[in-house]
Amino acid sequence: MTPRVKAFFDEATYTVSYVVAEPDGEHCAIIDSVLDYDPKSGRTSTRSADALIAYVDGQGLSVDWLIETHAHADHVSAAPYLKEKLGGRTAIGEHIASVQGLFKTVFNLEAEFATDGSQFDHRFRDGETYEIGAMAGRAIHTPGHTPACMSHIIGDAVFVGDTLFMPDYGTARADFPGGDAGELYRSIQRILALEPQTRLFTCHDYKAPGRDKFAWQSSVAEQREKNIHVHDGVSEEDYVEMRTTRDATLDFPMLILPAIQINIRAGDLPPPEDNGVSYLKIPINAL
Repeated sequence: MTPRVKAFFDEATYTVSYVVAEPDGEHCAIIDSVLDYDPKSGRTSTRSADALIAYVDGQGLSVDWLIETHAHADHVSAAPYLKEKLGGRTAIGEHIASVQGLFKTVFNLEAEFATDGSQFDHRFRDGETYEIGAMAGRAIHTPGHTPACMSHIIGDAVFVGDTLFMPDYGTARADFPGGDAGELYRSIQRILALEPQTRLFTCHDYKAPGRDKFAWQSSVAEQREKNIHVHDGVSEEDYVEMRTTRDATLDFPMLILPAIQINIRAGDLPPPEDNGVSYLKIPINAL
């Protein structure tokens, strides 16, 4: 089955969100939505999410799932807003619990914050199948970038989150808390073992040097031949050495502190304080 895939690119965070719909039906899933967030003012807006809503409504679609491939560190999820407007179940991989536990400590969150993933309507297990109307999806655990990363196989398409980028840009970093370059290599091999013609859709594109346009779709065959980090013939040992050396030179994403605090709550803001305002924390010298 070949699902209809509509991509929405947010240039402010270099994030690609997807509406994945039945080839001839009305059911769809939304993957990795974006809530616009201004780090200078702390204000949010729904411009990016409203574009998704306009498309879903314009196509006469019905949303079954609001899927996060992982707890993102570079943009804020719009899942609660989209659920209110469109319906659907929020979902993420079951290992979100370990990410929540880790960052509950980092941010010294309120004692009541649950670290069992219960903020999401559903937590996918490795290999679990699910339905989008008459279309089947399958979640596979692809950790390394974070412990909770899941890739989603829907028909001939795979939504790989941050695991892989376009071949000319390589692969995700593995130096966030809970990340592991060796795990990431093995996760990527699971994806690259799929049929060569399988379509791969990434969650980000940073437009590699020499490329004029942003892009987010490749194939297993292209990645195996051309990925600058993990093309065929690259060993796990060589990959880990490259990834570790490269990660040591990278700055943290601009939105990591607000994004993680919100995304581990399934996109909800922290509980308002006694003045009715929600606040985010900045841990000093803790990361």
